[in-house]
Amino acid sequence: MKPLQSIEVAVLMARRPTQGPNAKWQSHAWHLQDVVAHEAAMGTEPQCIQDDAQAQVWLHPAQPVELFKDGGEGYHLNLTAPEPCFWVLWRMEDEPSIASEGLARPEIVTLSYHDAGRWLDAQERVDQVPAPREVLEWLAEFTAQHYTPEVKRRKRPESFRSLQDRFGNPASVSVGKK
Repeated sequence: MKPLQSIEVAVLMARRPTQGPNAKWQSHAWHLQDVVAHEAAMGTEPQCIQDDAQAQVWLHPAQPVELFKDGGEGYHLNLTAPEPCFWVLWRMEDEPSIASEGLARPEIVTLSYHDAGRWLDAQERVDQVPAPREVLEWLAEFTAQHYTPEVKRRKRPESFRSLQDRFGNPASVSVGKK
């Protein structure tokens, strides 16, 4: 399916020293640091923008954020959340020539609550960061145009349902005498 609208963002992934008891098993860990607006000057290839004792930060430019007509409910849930955000699905790339222990690469960036939920259910690495006001306004405009909430139907109380046996035949309740 083709997206109706899209923007490009840049994803910042940070590799920081692990603190506390986990440090004896893993010296460093990757984290999503931020999602920022993409600028043409950034190019299209990942680049290390910080490398010191505190962190190694990689910029991954030109990551698309696509909006689809059938994703309206997921966008609506994000907009109505206490802190609307970007979700980034990322994976490790085993390429020691770029980073000493492999590089964390963003695969997909989304604004859909449903997409993020499916990825988490599939046990993918998914992190989130707050989305800026301009992006939320863009998302709200798209959602207002393409999302129609599903009408909730009233469920009939169980006490009004007819009784049936396990074969679907009408059943009756008999009260024995004591």
